Amino acid sequence: MSMMAVIDASVKLSGMDDLAMNRTIASVPFAGRYRLVDFPLSNLVNSNITSVGVFASYPFTSLMDHIEMGKSWDLDRRRDGLRLLPTVQHGAGIMSVGAFASFEEHIQFFNKSKRDYVVITNPFTVCQLDYEDMLSVHKQSGADITEAVSDGVQLKSYILSKPLFLELISSYKDKRVISIEDIVKLKKKPYTYGQYHYKGFFAVIDSVERYFEVSMALLDEENWRLLFRADRPVYTKVKDEPPTRYIKGSDVKRSLVANGSTIRGDVKGSIISRAVIIRENTKLQSCIIMQKSLISENCDLAFVIADKEVIIEEGVSLHGTAEQPIVLRKGDRVTKEDSR
Repeated sequence: MSMMAVIDASVKLSGMDDLAMNRTIASVPFAGRYRLVDFPLSNLVNSNITSVGVFASYPFTSLMDHIEMGKSWDLDRRRDGLRLLPTVQHGAGIMSVGAFASFEEHIQFFNKSKRDYVVITNPFTVCQLDYEDMLSVHKQSGADITEAVSDGVQLKSYILSKPLFLELISSYKDKRVISIEDIVKLKKKPYTYGQYHYKGFFAVIDSVERYFEVSMALLDEENWRLLFRADRPVYTKVKDEPPTRYIKGSDVKRSLVANGSTIRGDVKGSIISRAVIIRENTKLQSCIIMQKSLISENCDLAFVIADKEVIIEEGVSLHGTAEQPIVLRKGDRVTKEDSR
């Protein structure tokens, strides 16, 4: 009950532009039925944190549509709960978690809270962080700021006391720092810094290539089991969809398929989101097909990421590679002449 939290969904990652052109990184679809923001939100509620501010910069319409009032995470509360806090685009194009200028814009959100500690995290690290355990380590270490790390990788999640947090917001210009990530990176004095060593599946998704690699890694049952733990569920927006229909003649192997789809073709090693249609004599190998996309007859796709509502017409052949998957942007219409 002593922690409040910030999910910094205003961070810009240039490597994710193809998928985040019309949305924040937080609302990028992931693993068939989730959005990236589902993971930090679930980590927070699984750690009994019920006061969460989501700092978002434009365009955040899809993020608002996804999180709404936080009901899917039991955060639709009269007191505390989930708050979407839009920010002016300070530092646009800079990858830096926890910008003080953004926090300064919404200082009342922090001043009103009676919580003792602040968690600052991001939407592009997929993991199962336990913030109650991290807070315990933070208190025992006596450090001013504790950062989560795993195998030498910075997970860009931090805990510090609220008084120190408010002090940093009031003095960041004098200290010539721009964010929590910045001050930890520079190890600014007189503060002390500790680390919380996380063990478990994790991925920092900072490029389309990394997004594709991590998505494919979840087809490994062991990785899936480590990320989607029964004792710490990952929550997402509830949608009522019928079960996926596998039409006679279809062939699906080693794939994640969300509900509401209709599959008539062959799907191997792929991730299919909700309400996707795959028609006859079409082959998919190592593809990510997002919600409400249509793959017509006689198509041959390999290493393709199709964003939401993509339409691929009959006879299209697209072959990317694991290192350079072909990305089709939201709403694209692909014809046979676009084959490559």
